[in-house]
Amino acid sequence: MPGSQNGGSRNEMRTIKPETIHGCARNGFLHGLERMLQENPSLLNARDSVMRETPLHIASAKNDSVIVKFLLDWTGPEMIELEARNTYGETPLHLAIKNSSCKSAELLLQHGAALEAKTNNGMTPLHLAVWHAIPSGNCTIVSMLISHNADCSIKDNEGKTPIDHLPAGPTYEELRNILIQHQVMQRKRKALESCREGKVMAEFDESISHVVGLKKMKMQMRKWARGMLLDEKRRAMGLDIEERKVPHMAFLGNPGTGKTMVAHILGKLLHRVGILPTDRVTVVQRTDLVGEFVGHTGPKTRRKIKEAEGGILFVDEAYRLIPMQKSDDKDYGLEALEEIMSVMDEGKIVIIFAGYREPMKRVIDANEGFRRRVEKFFFFDDFTPIELAEILHLKMPCLKGYKLHPCCTIQTVASLIERETTEKLRKERNGGLIIPWLKNARDNLDERLDFDVEDVEVIVTITLDDLKKGLHQISEESPDEVWRV
Repeated sequence: MPGSQNGGSRNEMRTIKPETIHGCARNGFLHGLERMLQENPSLLNARDSVMRETPLHIASAKNDSVIVKFLLDWTGPEMIELEARNTYGETPLHLAIKNSSCKSAELLLQHGAALEAKTNNGMTPLHLAVWHAIPSGNCTIVSMLISHNADCSIKDNEGKTPIDHLPAGPTYEELRNILIQHQVMQRKRKALESCREGKVMAEFDESISHVVGLKKMKMQMRKWARGMLLDEKRRAMGLDIEERKVPHMAFLGNPGTGKTMVAHILGKLLHRVGILPTDRVTVVQRTDLVGEFVGHTGPKTRRKIKEAEGGILFVDEAYRLIPMQKSDDKDYGLEALEEIMSVMDEGKIVIIFAGYREPMKRVIDANEGFRRRVEKFFFFDDFTPIELAEILHLKMPCLKGYKLHPCCTIQTVASLIERETTEKLRKERNGGLIIPWLKNARDNLDERLDFDVEDVEVIVTITLDDLKKGLHQISEESPDEVWRV
């Protein structure tokens, strides 16, 4: 932890002889320091024997801006080492930050001190500034580093960014907001650079092209994404255009149509263009939000919202929050929905409500603010037999080491699906049919093989008959389904 690396306080505790160059730096003896450097210029970057610190380390920690400026401006045969590191890997800028030496830090930054320099435990100057601002609440040095465009996304050896070191609670809200706003601006700048070259849109197109089917949804999504990216370009050109709202959405379609997968692709896009600090997608259902007793639902929902903050909260089967009968006053789902609605205008989170088209009307009608806050509705169509066959081929790597027999072409498998399943089943399962089906097919392969089989191809190849029996087994496991077998 940074608290164990107190370079400045160590200087206070140990005695440095004033007749040494380190002693002159420590005690502010400018004339003595200048005389020593004129006599022996190699002392400019001399290391002390204890912490391996240079005179610039010591003067920076003491916030002696006169000595710091003199050392930085020194024009002798030796060049000042701005990035010299002590025993703990700290540069002079690290020590200035740790000791709240604002003037010294500013001088170091003006002379090109590296904002990305890391200590032995991976902390940048911004990490240390945040860490030392926590007890004092003073954001001055954090703001100064941010004004020099310090990178908020660099992680230390614990995998933490500067903002990750902030404790929860309102006490640190100002500091957290400063960091979040800077983080968003940095991401937008990076996104704009990528946008100019079409990188972000190309990446999005590449990701969504791997989703089978859903042509209408893809067209909708691409149109929306292009508009959002072009808005960033318009602002960069200095145009004063209307700010688009945080894009809360509704994904409408049957189970297994790829709604969650698209949410993850979308999370990456929103993160890349700077709308969201993270690409995290938190998937919740009614049981994650709704309590069983009075007073339980609010705190339970707020915890999930807090967990998802900075990313996407994906409310699956959102219609289950609203009771079928309006007279059901013991149901707390509506309270959970109202909690979610209350944070949708804050800009800290993107909400995606997902579910069947018809039941989702209950959610839309249950809260008068829903239509105002949720402006984007994306429709996920059911997969056709040919699309399900494509998904099966794409999912084969889930059965590591196994493969399909050459006769199991996409067209052949599509014909099998159309012949052996009903439209009702396909609508109710869609892509959710594939993994159980493949596992059943693998079990059928195991059942028909003899233990004396020696052919490597035979022992890992799933046949069309294995697939057909796999569909029949799903029928037997779900006897209430209607099948044509």
